[in-house]
Amino acid sequence: MVALSVLAAGCARNGEPPKDSASRQVRFADPLVVALAPHEGTGKLDAEIRRFQEQVRSGRNPDVALERLGWLFVQKARSSFDAGFYKLAEQCALALQSRRPDSPEALLLRGHVLHNLHRFKEAEPLARELVARRGLPFDFGLLGDVLMEQGNLAEAIAACQKMVDLRPDLHSYARGAHLRWLKGNLTGAEKLMRMAASAASPQDPESAAWVNTRLAGYEFQSGAIAEAQRTCAIALEFQNDYAPALLLRGRLLLAKGSNAEAAEVTRRAAELNPLPEYQWTLAEALRASGRADQAVAVETQLHQSGAVADPRTYSLYLATRGESVETALKLAEAELEVRGDVFTHDALAWALAASSKLAEAGLEIDRALSEGTSDGRLLFHAAVIAHKTGKQEDAQRWAEQAIDLKQMLLPSEREQLQVVAQRSEGGGQRSEARAWTPSDLRPPTSALRHNASQRLALLPGGTQTSFPPVDTVPVPNGNSQPKGNTP
Repeated sequence: MVALSVLAAGCARNGEPPKDSASRQVRFADPLVVALAPHEGTGKLDAEIRRFQEQVRSGRNPDVALERLGWLFVQKARSSFDAGFYKLAEQCALALQSRRPDSPEALLLRGHVLHNLHRFKEAEPLARELVARRGLPFDFGLLGDVLMEQGNLAEAIAACQKMVDLRPDLHSYARGAHLRWLKGNLTGAEKLMRMAASAASPQDPESAAWVNTRLAGYEFQSGAIAEAQRTCAIALEFQNDYAPALLLRGRLLLAKGSNAEAAEVTRRAAELNPLPEYQWTLAEALRASGRADQAVAVETQLHQSGAVADPRTYSLYLATRGESVETALKLAEAELEVRGDVFTHDALAWALAASSKLAEAGLEIDRALSEGTSDGRLLFHAAVIAHKTGKQEDAQRWAEQAIDLKQMLLPSEREQLQVVAQRSEGGGQRSEARAWTPSDLRPPTSALRHNASQRLALLPGGTQTSFPPVDTVPVPNGNSQPKGNTP
């Protein structure tokens, strides 16, 4: 079936289909035919997709129905973790654009799809055109998203600030929270994400689960483990078997030393969303619980699909393990052509260090640290690279900061961090290696101090991140407006 061929094509790297004859035929098929191909599934969302497909076929307000169908495919992609549905959403946008070449609704839908397929450079001009032509909140949201992924945080913050000013709701708060976190303001990020969570609704369970999972992640980083567990449970109440929440729950259990339970929870998460980050975490949990043979089986799966499914994380995995470092370096270099955020510079720095190209590694890790992002893995990498380049004072400083966030690291990363902390000269009390225990989880009180400011401004406050989709509802004039709960 044509639809199945499109789904297969959508799961390839950056949405590029495999080079076989069937996929080439799909690429040149009529977008409307592809979008209206019979859809299977028994869920409520599947029924909605079929309903709007039929509305398009019947010619009842087809433009609005086609746009709505596209956003339903986006929602299906997010809930099923199947990127093929993004390709179907793109076909809806192309079909709508062929009917109405000047349609901003088609631009927004296609821009959102391109962003989720990591085609950021293609999405940027669409976002800029939307901002220039009409300047609605989600136009600025899309622009901020693609700029952030390309490492242009200054412009991304300005775009997100405009979105917050125009429409303070779950979607704008979540974006603002992530930007605050990227700038090193965990307290401000947690505050905004809590506001996003308070605006969540059971009518949009995936977005509600997403923001609560992100909030739990911030709580985890601050050392508030019990709070993170409760928020993670709320996310799973909104959407049962939500893979990101299950992955975070597994990480929380690993941090507490409940390795066997962590392995079972993470196994379910990896079954639902078999991406490298999930498989890597599962392998670590299995090894920590004494099941090395099962860990090897998971790592075999990771090696088979990692380079296509998530090249940046797979590069990090290889460099951490000291395996196929040439592949790790090639993947990181290729990823930098697509996205230029701090985490891509970190991945490249880590691969360069594993390849013994220490001078270049030092330059890249400086770029990764340039925004002030406080991330356990990033700081751990900075400590190791500084140690390898003989900068022991820097190594000690980064190691101390990483130790404050060691609950965020995987077991093998924590072990490497302790070695670096021990070997850094002039370490003083904080750099001495010592056994890690769950009681170490909470960082110094100063790191938890709440910002008294109640302003929503993002700049004074100072994310594979994909924000909840723009959910749309038709309005009488034939256009559509994003929907969301505004507190």
